[in-house]
Amino acid sequence: MPGRPPRQGNCTNAIVAITAVTYGLLALLGWTEHADLAGGFIPARLSGFQLAGALPVWITPMTATLLHGGVLHLFFNMLMLLFCGRMVEERIGPGGIAILYVTGAYAAAAAQYLANPADGSPMIGASGAISAVFAAYALLFGRPRGFAADPVIGSAVNILWLAAAWIGVQFLMGLAFADMGMAIATAAHVGGFIAGLVFTRPLAVAWRRDG
Repeated sequence: MPGRPPRQGNCTNAIVAITAVTYGLLALLGWTEHADLAGGFIPARLSGFQLAGALPVWITPMTATLLHGGVLHLFFNMLMLLFCGRMVEERIGPGGIAILYVTGAYAAAAAQYLANPADGSPMIGASGAISAVFAAYALLFGRPRGFAADPVIGSAVNILWLAAAWIGVQFLMGLAFADMGMAIATAAHVGGFIAGLVFTRPLAVAWRRDG
């Protein structure tokens, strides 16, 4: 029975294209600042803060992934998504990468809310969703560390090591950018990464079973 034909990362490519086109249109029309407020995830809105003209708060974790703080922010996010996402999509399928991306976006928003529920500033960018994809890439293509004789323990140690390393990097980045007067949604990155650790294996199993 012939195997499944090789995938080309079609879903990942589509996410990148939609995100880039959205940013480009908003920039050309001069609507970026308005869009950040209307479509960014604002934790305080879940605590009762009202904002006229904003999209329903439940959809903003996704619309926030289409908004970025500049061309460099967009470029580095999309570069990371292309590099990791296309390879991850080969292992979990186009539906799997879409589920992972959406789950990462909502997990990122949830983590950001828990970190500061009274925050009235909009969280924008796809970094939280991409953190889930990066976690999947690290799990699927990284080499387990320690306890190699026991695959179960080795896998558990690898997951804990990846989570600790990613969390540490995000907090260091947060401190560095704070000194430069820039805010980084550290909690959102951590939340997205943890979602990737949790959901990657089930999505990979489902993809192999359906294939």
